[in-house]
Amino acid sequence: MTDKVLGVILGGGQGSRLAPLTQTRSKPAVPIGGKYRLVDIPISNCLNSGIHRMFVLTQFNSASLNKHIKNTYHFSHFSSAFVDILAAEQTPDNPTWFQGTADAVRQTMHHLLNHEFEYVLILSGDQLYQMDFNKMVQAHIDSGVQITLATIPVNGKDAPEFGILKSNEQNIITSFIEKPKTGLEDWTSDTGPEMQAEGRNYLASMGIYIFNRDLLIKIFAENADEKDFGKEIIPRMLNTYDVLSYQYEGYWTDIGNISSFFEANLGLTDDIPKFNLFDSHHNIFTRARMLPPSKILGTTLDKTMIAEGCILQAECIKHTVIGIRSRIGRGTHIESCYIMGSDKYQTLDEIARDVEAGKPLIGIGDRCKIVNAIVDKNCRIGNDVQIIGGSHLPDGDHNLYTVKDGIVVVKKGAIIPDGTVV
Repeated sequence: MTDKVLGVILGGGQGSRLAPLTQTRSKPAVPIGGKYRLVDIPISNCLNSGIHRMFVLTQFNSASLNKHIKNTYHFSHFSSAFVDILAAEQTPDNPTWFQGTADAVRQTMHHLLNHEFEYVLILSGDQLYQMDFNKMVQAHIDSGVQITLATIPVNGKDAPEFGILKSNEQNIITSFIEKPKTGLEDWTSDTGPEMQAEGRNYLASMGIYIFNRDLLIKIFAENADEKDFGKEIIPRMLNTYDVLSYQYEGYWTDIGNISSFFEANLGLTDDIPKFNLFDSHHNIFTRARMLPPSKILGTTLDKTMIAEGCILQAECIKHTVIGIRSRIGRGTHIESCYIMGSDKYQTLDEIARDVEAGKPLIGIGDRCKIVNAIVDKNCRIGNDVQIIGGSHLPDGDHNLYTVKDGIVVVKKGAIIPDGTVV
C-alpha cells in the first residue's frame, strides 16, 4: 500500500467536550495509556498496514501535537516514508482557517497533490482502535467504487451520537442520516448474527473514508461551500456514486468526552482488554524517551498499568493507569484513576527549594486518597489531600479542577495545597 495510499489524519477542532484536557493541547495530543498520545493510534494503524506516507492536519492548540510528531516519527533517508504536519494557513486565495473536515482537506489539497497516490485514506486523530487498513483498501479496490466508508455496528443507545446508514446486499450505502434523534426503528440493518446478538443493529459511520484521488479533486472543484464530509459531502455523493460500507467489528471508541476517555484508559487495566497493547501485530508506536525503569517501594498493586520512569511509594494502587515520571508518596491510596505523570524530573536543588518554600513537589504527596480522577501532567498535589470523585459531585469548572460525570479532572500544572478535600 506504500505507493497507492496517502494517509490524511485530521487534527481535530477545539475539543471542548474533552476540556480541561484540551485547554492547552489539541485532542490528538492528549496523553493516553500512560505513555502514548491519541494521534499515535491512527499513525500506528497506518504503519502496521504498510501505509508509510501521512499528513496530519492541525489548527487548534497545535504546538504540543507538532512537537510530539516531530520528536517521534523519524524514518530512514533511503525511505519515502514520512509523517508531516500541515498546519492551517491563510493565503491570498483563502484568508480563512479550516471550517470543517472536508474544508481542511480541500485547503491542503495542493500539498497532497505533490505526491503520487491513487487513494486518500482520511482518518480522525482522536479515536481508539486497531484496524488493518489493507483489508479496507482491498475491499474498496475489489468493489470498483470510488468512495468507501468504514462503519461499525452500534446499539440503539449510541446510535443518536453517530451518522447512521443503511446498505444493500452488495454493501452499497443506500441512505444516510446524521445523528438521528427519532425514528430509529427505520434504520436497523442486518449487521450479522454476532452483532445482532449484542443488540448492535445500526450501522454507524466511523469517520474513516477512502476516496479515489481523481474523485476527491472533482468533488472539491464542484462545490467549494461544503465544509464537512459526514454532514454534506457523503450524503450528496450517495445520489451520484456508489459508496461502499466496510463493516468493522473490532473494538473502536470515539474519544468524544471525559467519560469515554476515562473508561477507555481504565479499560486497559482489564485482564483481557478490548484494546490490546500487547498485540505484536498491532504495535502502538510513540516517542522513545529512554527513561529508567519504574521503582516501586512497598506498594500493593492490582489491575494497574505503570509507565516508565516512575517512583511509587504509595500504600495501594488499584484499577489505575500511571503515566511516565509519576511520583507518588508514602501512605497514599489511588483507585480508579488515570495519573498522566510529568514532563520532567525535579532536580535535588529544585526539590530542596520547594520544600523550603512549602510548595508541593511535582507528583502526589504522602497520605493522600484519590478515587475516580484524572490527574493531568505536571500537577503538584500536597500531603493529606483527598480527591474523591463520584455521582455525589455536581458537574462544575473550578480554578484547579473540573468535575464531569462524577470524574474529577485535576488541571495541567495545578498546585493542590496540603490537606485539600474535593
